[in-house]
Amino acid sequence: MSGETLHVEGIGFWASRLPSWEAAQPVLRGESSPAATPLGRPSPQVLGPTERRRAPDSVAVALEVAAAACAAASRDAHSLPSVFASSYGDLAIMDYLCEVLARAPLDTSPTRFHNSVHNAAAGYWAIATGCREPYTAITAHEHTFGTGLLTAAVHAMAERTPVLYVAYDIEARGPLATVVDSRGVLGVALVLTPAAPARSIAQLEWRLESSDRLPTRARPENAALVAGNAQSECLSLLEALADRVERVIVQSAGPRARLELRVVPAP
Repeated sequence: MSGETLHVEGIGFWASRLPSWEAAQPVLRGESSPAATPLGRPSPQVLGPTERRRAPDSVAVALEVAAAACAAASRDAHSLPSVFASSYGDLAIMDYLCEVLARAPLDTSPTRFHNSVHNAAAGYWAIATGCREPYTAITAHEHTFGTGLLTAAVHAMAERTPVLYVAYDIEARGPLATVVDSRGVLGVALVLTPAAPARSIAQLEWRLESSDRLPTRARPENAALVAGNAQSECLSLLEALADRVERVIVQSAGPRARLELRVVPAP
């Protein structure tokens, strides 16, 4: 496999029954069971108490995993350019806005309205951490995770700089749930760097190809833990990182675009 090489420095993860990367790893390896009682949403400490209370679920999970990935990589959050990827943004706020605009438009909450924009999580992150580095907010429907990962990889290689990649989605609400398939709350973040760091979790050798290859699926028992969430495709990569065994996986980055990744664990 020929292509480019990146290193994974830090990982952040949150799902309703796997509320951290530390909790998720043994579960993904089949060594333990997930939490019996699902959690509603995380409480990101990077935000102050008022902001934590007002932040929607999408912002809460995105900032939780972003902060965890930066801490694991021992990177200052304010120094990293970032890519934030979400297939649908905040579906709960979309449902609220559709309902209130149809019923009583003048009752629209300004706070909820400003949280409806697709770059809300990236904006909260920049303000909370004081980061002035560039960020990208991206969506690509069912191809969002792979497209966002490709975007982060290209940025890291082109600028020769570490990049924070954050992917997240939440549950669809109301009538939107009949046309948008996303359930639960899920977020994952990776700190990627082109230069071999002192502490590396794994090396990613990657290349982009045009093909109809099927994306790699996680093991059924693991896939069931995040089944239905729009970012569930991330689990095959996380499974490979948790297993710490060299493996080639495929991620969808478009209708005929495939991102092939060879995951090589650090010694």
